[in-house]
Amino acid sequence: MTPVELSRTVLRAVRCAVDRGELSVAVPARAVVTVPGPGGSGDYATNIALQLARPAGRPPRQVAEILRPHLSRTEGVAAVEITGPGFLNIHLDRAAVTALVRRIQGAQGAQAPDHPHPPYGHSGTLAGQVVRLRIPYDIRAEVVADALVRIVASQSGRVEVDHVRPGRFEAAGGAGAPGKPGEPGDPNASDQPIDLRPVPAPEDPTPLGPDALRWALLHPAAHDRPRITADLLVQRASNPLFRVRYAHARARALTRNAAALGFTGEPGALDAPGDTTPLLAALTEYPHTLARAAADHAPDRLARQLVVIADALLALQHRVLPRGDEKPSAAHRARLALAEAAGTVLAGGLSLLGIDAPEYL
Repeated sequence: MTPVELSRTVLRAVRCAVDRGELSVAVPARAVVTVPGPGGSGDYATNIALQLARPAGRPPRQVAEILRPHLSRTEGVAAVEITGPGFLNIHLDRAAVTALVRRIQGAQGAQAPDHPHPPYGHSGTLAGQVVRLRIPYDIRAEVVADALVRIVASQSGRVEVDHVRPGRFEAAGGAGAPGKPGEPGDPNASDQPIDLRPVPAPEDPTPLGPDALRWALLHPAAHDRPRITADLLVQRASNPLFRVRYAHARARALTRNAAALGFTGEPGALDAPGDTTPLLAALTEYPHTLARAAADHAPDRLARQLVVIADALLALQHRVLPRGDEKPSAAHRARLALAEAAGTVLAGGLSLLGIDAPEYL
């Protein structure tokens, strides 16, 4: 369950309390759900009770007590507790976490023809749809269209690319400013092309090499001008491409190091679950992000989600393996399985962008 989904869950709890006459307030447009702060517990926390206390004419903790049972009955929520002046701290069902890791693991070999499961994040949401992209003869447009062929295919759709020569784009019906696609119309109709005109690169990106070139042209949104800079070749934390590829390599290294210690990953209960919340949320959000990248013809959405997953994995990596004389425990196995799942998702996402995911870096 992601923070966005939990936010909707919190609002449903408020609406339920209002409908039952337990609270007399206007249901807010949004509810803030974050990782618990100091003194908090669980996987996520919300201050909705403090937000509603004044309009409800009740103390925050009393509002929290009213909302707690409605939240506790939600599928995927194991428990809800109240801390401080009225924060609601939400503990997720760990079985759901195990199921997520197993689902990613089960999709890992999905490239085999006889494999029963599609790769994680792949779906049939665009089944039967043909997307016609009309692009200019420009390297960035070519790279974006090439990535969209795979991204749309991941949702069971198909892309056809039509090229329009310079100076004839508007004559062919091109719409909008550069970088802003035209209206897609009926995605099932092959006679409704979509004008894809990302802002061109300011200079030739080919000296960057194939992987950095693709990242430079795909990571920015279509309406943003890409930066063609040697920084994309530098192995340091300020380079998001390096972080994504390094996180994948670290996941593979953790598997090798665990094998040397005599244990393997096994999905299960996680100790100190708050440490893993950002990575779990990022992995849970991945299928939705991939579907939106396909529907909106925006590979930058996928690229940015990979950065989120990578950063969450890199923050967790030092807690995966035993330290010193510590023996491998069930928690270590569970954390390793989660890290391996993240590595699998990173490899799959980079592949959709046409970028290599090295085992060593």
